[in-house]
Amino acid sequence: MYEIAVVGGSYAGLSAALQIARARRRVAVIDGGRRRNRFARASHGFLGQDGRDPGLIAAEAKAQLLRYPTVSWFDATVLDAGREAGGDFHLRLDDGPTIMARRLVLATGIKDVLPDLPGLAERWGDTVFHCPYCHGYELGGGPVGVLAASRLSLHHALMLPDWGPTTLFLNGVFEPDAEETAALAARKVAVERTPVVRLSGAEGVDAELADGRSIRLAGLAIMPRIRPSSPVAEQLGCTLEEGPAGPFVRTDDSKETSIPGVFACGDVARPMGNVALSVGDGAIAGARAHFSLLRAPA
Repeated sequence: MYEIAVVGGSYAGLSAALQIARARRRVAVIDGGRRRNRFARASHGFLGQDGRDPGLIAAEAKAQLLRYPTVSWFDATVLDAGREAGGDFHLRLDDGPTIMARRLVLATGIKDVLPDLPGLAERWGDTVFHCPYCHGYELGGGPVGVLAASRLSLHHALMLPDWGPTTLFLNGVFEPDAEETAALAARKVAVERTPVVRLSGAEGVDAELADGRSIRLAGLAIMPRIRPSSPVAEQLGCTLEEGPAGPFVRTDDSKETSIPGVFACGDVARPMGNVALSVGDGAIAGARAHFSLLRAPA
């Protein structure tokens, strides 16, 4: 029996587990090894770690966490989760024992649902990205594209001129109204209505259009739909909330979900996120999960 189990061992989960380990509580971390930003070569905007390989950041954090004797790490995926009659939780793993814990912290992350556009998936996390704060500066002020995935892409297009001359590729997803057209013009955003049929190019990205034209870009931004990468929150009955890009787990200010004793943090519990926000979220969730044990009978 563990006092707390953390499902997900990326930035949020590592941060949560660290708080629990430092409280000298027995904590299990279960991680399937699929960080959301595993496609990116560098992480930006995280204080003290700007420009570093995101895999190295996570690996170092894991090594530091495992120095604490109360931490157990499981390289596994949670197949299903539930609550026992006595109030404790069980987690059945695909490779390992069934974990029992008094509290849970869900840091399972999300999955980006990319559009089916040839050439996009292999450029994701490099010249195709979703967060301008994470990737925009490295474009060097060159031309930027925004590929519409929903009306939320209008917000993207209005932001990106701070990083470079911007073209919004509508791709038949929506048509700006008069007010939106005026806002785009005020930000000097070019609007392209001819659909993008393919992405190519070894350096930067070439947006190939249906009429045979090709527009050269330093990078292309897209705001894809998201969904939780694990069904664990739904299996436990946690309430989900619909955000601008997709569903996320609803929590209160202490990061506790609608299910008492279950906390959630990181991308799975935020409408939008990044590494720095995930680390902060995890610190709150880990500390509050520990604090909840102090109020409960032993």
